[in-house]
Amino acid sequence: MRATRSARTLAVAAAAGAALLLTSCAGGDLTSSSGDGGDDAASTWNDATADLSGVTITFGGGTAGGPLDGAIEAFQEETGATIKRVTYPDPYEQNLQTRVATGDIPDLASWQPTTSMLTALQAPANLLPLDDAPWLDSMDPAVRDIAGFVDDTRYAAIVSSPSVMGVYYNKAVFEQYGITELPQTWDEMLEDARTIQAGGGTAFVEAGGAQWPTQWAVQMQLAEAAQDGLWDEVNAGETAFTDSPIIDAITTYQGMVDEGLYNADLRTATFEDQSAHLFAGEGAMALQVNALLEQLLTQYDAQEIDDTLGWFPISAEGTVATTIPDNKNGIVAFKTGDAEREAAAKQFLTFLMTDYYPTYIEDGGLVSIVTDVPNPDTVPQLAQDIAASLGNSVGSMQSLAIANPDLYINLASLLYGEMTPEQVADATQQQFAQLAQAQGAEGF
Repeated sequence: MRATRSARTLAVAAAAGAALLLTSCAGGDLTSSSGDGGDDAASTWNDATADLSGVTITFGGGTAGGPLDGAIEAFQEETGATIKRVTYPDPYEQNLQTRVATGDIPDLASWQPTTSMLTALQAPANLLPLDDAPWLDSMDPAVRDIAGFVDDTRYAAIVSSPSVMGVYYNKAVFEQYGITELPQTWDEMLEDARTIQAGGGTAFVEAGGAQWPTQWAVQMQLAEAAQDGLWDEVNAGETAFTDSPIIDAITTYQGMVDEGLYNADLRTATFEDQSAHLFAGEGAMALQVNALLEQLLTQYDAQEIDDTLGWFPISAEGTVATTIPDNKNGIVAFKTGDAEREAAAKQFLTFLMTDYYPTYIEDGGLVSIVTDVPNPDTVPQLAQDIAASLGNSVGSMQSLAIANPDLYINLASLLYGEMTPEQVADATQQQFAQLAQAQGAEGF
């Protein structure tokens, strides 16, 4: 279930969204033109295939294609509507926010369905509420309420199983070193890693050259603390990155590197190197998100992946998974002031999550999040194991903190020997405090 956030945290998050939009385009209109028509349309849900002849809506997305292309084509054929794709170049989120700030608003857009990213779009002013969406009761309860909210209002449709931080492991390497039971705590995982190292193997494969994967080892250690309100404390200025448990997690990561538990090229290895090393058995484990599986699926089929790799969630004290939904997992519908277009946008969401959903997940090789729609045969067991962890999960820093400082960049500097754990924590805290202060957060 999603974590409840305090009123103070939500107010600050809303301020964060305003600050982001102001930064992206000073002087832009921060609210949509939606008036009474938009509010009326919020309660209108057409049948999935109702006639929309003559209606044109826009769909905002990144440069990459995917199973949504098929959904858009099918929706047009079934309803007579026209959907125009609007492509925003990378950095996708920043460019879409800039358009919204100037009033250039699409009808639909792929978007990261976390509270912080929804407030960046000023959801109450700019997005249609989806609380009464007709497909919600058919969704897997473990996923339905995991993201998509600002305060108690749902503003994003979760359309695929959210990304999760976890440990991918090579089955043959585990067998080679006599590891027959999966670790149940961080310390148990380190014991297994040391067993592998003592036998001459490489325990972990890191992608320091890509930088962004460095944060997972730290964030996964914070799962229980996040369940206990860590990020609310950070948001309020009551706990800093320089305090326990965050500095402790950074220090533990440094210790893992110092022990030699990682690949020799950890500082330069790319993300593609990381997946290749793991799959080839040149390393036992990789701490990663769903992106690693997506990368492997471009090269291997489901059976090859399942024969080679397994996956497990891990946290400091147990097996609590840490979720980090991305913009492939969510879609938002904007208030435009045009009741017909708003209803059409919502109808597309209904079509996607009902009539078209079996085809959508088949085309994408995705785990189903609709209870009466089975997983496609092409979905690896690995993906199903990842999705199953969502029932015992907590949000990431990106999901629950009011700002997203450059933790991963600072951790990459740690790998390069340019920073100590204390310097990483201090630099990250300083940036977080500056962002929070600019947003008007109390305690900074």
